[in-house]
Amino acid sequence: ALDIGTNSFHLVVAKPVPGGFEVVTREKEVVRLGHGGGDMKELSDEAIERGVKCLVRLAAIAESHDAEVRAVATSAVREAKNRSDFLKQVRKAAGVDIEVVSGVEEARLIHLGVLNAIGIHDRPMFVCDIGGGSTEVVVGLDDEVLFARSFKLGAVRLTDRFFANTTLHPSAVPSCRAFIRSSLSVVAPEVQELGFEVVAASSGTSETIARMILRMRGDSEPKSMNRFEFSGDEVRAVVTALQSASTVEERIKRFGLESNRGDIILAGALILEGLVDTFELKSIMFSDYALREGLLLDTLRREGLIEVDKDHDAARRSVQQLADRCDDRPDHSQHVAELAGQLFDELADTLALAPESKQYLEFAALLANVGVVVSHAKHHLHTYYLVRNAELMGLTDREVEIIAQIARYHRKSVPKPEHAEFAALSTADQRLVRSLAGILRVAIGLDRTYDARVKSVSVKVTASDVVVTAKSRGKKADISLNLYAANERKGLLADVSKRRVKFSKA
Repeated sequence: ALDIGTNSFHLVVAKPVPGGFEVVTREKEVVRLGHGGGDMKELSDEAIERGVKCLVRLAAIAESHDAEVRAVATSAVREAKNRSDFLKQVRKAAGVDIEVVSGVEEARLIHLGVLNAIGIHDRPMFVCDIGGGSTEVVVGLDDEVLFARSFKLGAVRLTDRFFANTTLHPSAVPSCRAFIRSSLSVVAPEVQELGFEVVAASSGTSETIARMILRMRGDSEPKSMNRFEFSGDEVRAVVTALQSASTVEERIKRFGLESNRGDIILAGALILEGLVDTFELKSIMFSDYALREGLLLDTLRREGLIEVDKDHDAARRSVQQLADRCDDRPDHSQHVAELAGQLFDELADTLALAPESKQYLEFAALLANVGVVVSHAKHHLHTYYLVRNAELMGLTDREVEIIAQIARYHRKSVPKPEHAEFAALSTADQRLVRSLAGILRVAIGLDRTYDARVKSVSVKVTASDVVVTAKSRGKKADISLNLYAANERKGLLADVSKRRVKFSKA
């Protein structure tokens, strides 16, 4: 797992064991990818160069362990206008494809990691993670995320904004504190209404503060900081102590800080103080696990190496919640998804579809009509916008784009090179969208009567034909309209299969 953060890059190489993973090696490099980029709007040339060189080294370490690499980038890359330049350079130099995760997906992965480090599954938990570019706040119960939000409050970002000078200006702390409170206070009522019984904090800023508190107490350092508890009052004491040092150099010397943490720790501590005050946090537990460990667990689940039932499938739950809010014919969408799945199973070999793409088709079928909440006219276009911007959890940015495009092409125009979003896809993903949209169009036609009259389908593929046989729900059920509608919508499927598509009744 490669965590490409705003301040530092982390590599964790692990091997699967029953119920989880065993760490083989860990590597960390401070890169400051988001430093000096105009509030993260653009990655500087120097930052890109540092990032690429670092990832070449980390990728080589992963390769030396014969490890598959899953890499995610967060705030700095997510917000940068020139992120595609960075992604291309990394792919070329290090051979690593980076997933750019949304703030909410980042929060979900952090929660998954923290949950497995803290090990409290039966009580609602508040999780906060202060990174270099953003702060994630999650309230969850066991695997279920009840609330997730990403704030543009990071230790590097706020240092650049309020503490750019090495000498502390008298107005810097009050200004930074007010900015943090105004950002967090918007969601305080929602979080307090949900409630929580356990508080956990993760990542480097929280660990540095926890270690400072440990020294303030005069306690010896434990072998592991995981589950180390400290109070909100102790966080405030850390902020007061840090303020008493007028320069970064004095701060590093007095508190025994690492040089690459000393300049950003005051901003980070103010963020944690803001969380303590806004959400009335009394006691906080430090978590050794964060995003990268959550990423490992998520990957093991995706690969089927750790079992996860449907009730704990974050992607499915997130998709269903969007459908529940926006789809006015959920039974129809559910049945279309079932028919589409049957068609997929029969056509996967013919269309060279990977097994994991079946879920993209299912989710696109469930979400195809969410655009009607805006307007029925051109609702396929509204669907694309809603799906693309819904911050679905448990899915990569690429996966959300693919699902959104399959749903967008469920009616009207087929995918065309002049469609900007479609043209931006890789050749392989364009082929995938065309194939799955072709299946979805036919499945929708087969439920044209909106009553699940076509119970199931089977397919026979020959060198020249794809013959779809529809079985009705009852021998006397009239499915002629459904077969007619499917026949009218077969063009894209015929094109991608390079065969004539025919329909018959069983």
